Amino acid sequence: MIKKYGFAGVLSGLMALGAGSAMAATECVPSQWGPDDEIGSANLVTPERTMEALKLVKQGKSLPLGIVIDSKTPAFPPRSLSLQVVQPNQQGGQRLPFGYPAVYNDDIIQTWVGIGSQIDGLGHLGEAGLYYNCNKEEDFAGITGLKKLGVHNIPPLVGRAVIIDMAKHAGKPFLDAGDNFGSAEIQAAAKAQGVTIKEGDIVLFHTGWTENKLDSDPKAWVSGEPGVNNDGMRWLTSQNLMAIGADTWGIEPVPAPKGDGVFYGHVLALQEKGIYLLETMNTGPVLREGVNEFMFVLGQARIRGTVQMIINPVAMY
Repeated sequence: MIKKYGFAGVLSGLMALGAGSAMAATECVPSQWGPDDEIGSANLVTPERTMEALKLVKQGKSLPLGIVIDSKTPAFPPRSLSLQVVQPNQQGGQRLPFGYPAVYNDDIIQTWVGIGSQIDGLGHLGEAGLYYNCNKEEDFAGITGLKKLGVHNIPPLVGRAVIIDMAKHAGKPFLDAGDNFGSAEIQAAAKAQGVTIKEGDIVLFHTGWTENKLDSDPKAWVSGEPGVNNDGMRWLTSQNLMAIGADTWGIEPVPAPKGDGVFYGHVLALQEKGIYLLETMNTGPVLREGVNEFMFVLGQARIRGTVQMIINPVAMY
């Protein structure tokens, strides 16, 4: 379970920031979709973009982008998962009133929903008490659920997705913890791989981190990661994307580059632009199919007021 790692594994990476980690608060700017908007870049889901994405389904195949998780899956502490399978009202030979000798299993799960493959909603991370669209924490973040910006508000995310293979660009099977890439590296890798980035896209990065570290060294996997630095995130968010994701548990590098601030890319995407983040995306199998452009489909569980959600998007190609 994640508890055996405690805080030490992850925090060892987070503490290696050096000077300049504190980010100055900036004046809040209302969303391009109006001061009452709660869904941010999901406004970019349109019939026209969906029809364009459908044209990318040429083989009739699909692959899951979510990984399998269980009680041993490492996660940012103190997140964890516990599953129990029970047989209600069947103890001691009790018969169920179904008219035949029926038996059945049910399951009970106690979990943080920010574990494994997940979507970060717009109420997940902000700065100086402010979240997306100038929402103040004290006004909407209730202990029983968010009053605004809940993940249940997100409509099905359907659109064109691309994968940029940053490990290939670096000439390595996988990037190391702390390796980071910015706008120049992203654009160079995309150009070399024939990938174009368009408004409304879902852009995913393959670093090889999860495929090479999650099973072989789970402690190392959750203690650090490669990822997009602040320069790269600022460029990506300027492209008016629907979502940004990676095959890592946090998207940004850990330890962070000097001056970036830990997970400050979350602020740049979620708070400033309302762009969703997709973590621990299973990009390797799609790339091995020779595919780096496909139709992306996600319909997350709609539990009212959640900040994040475990997901399994589908790549259709």
